[in-house]
Amino acid sequence: MKKIVGRNLKYYRYKTGLSQEKFYEQYNLNPKYLASIERGEINVTIDFLENLAKILKIDIREFFNPDKNRIITKKRIDEKEKEDL
Repeated sequence: MKKIVGRNLKYYRYKTGLSQEKFYEQYNLNPKYLASIERGEINVTIDFLENLAKILKIDIREFFNPDKNRIITKKRIDEKEKEDL
């Protein structure tokens, strides 16, 4: 489950169009902590996921979606792709 949550966090962060550094800076989040979550290395609280869901403007349930098609293969999603999502 940690890997699924991490993959989905990374996916939705990429949809913001922000790099890791800019995303963390903009929302005052600890970059090392979030990078560990994205790699599926640590557990997170529901409260923390609720906060991230608000930031990303998604339903918290999206973090638990096992859809493997959400794997990101490039640094950021470009504007055209954002429209298609």
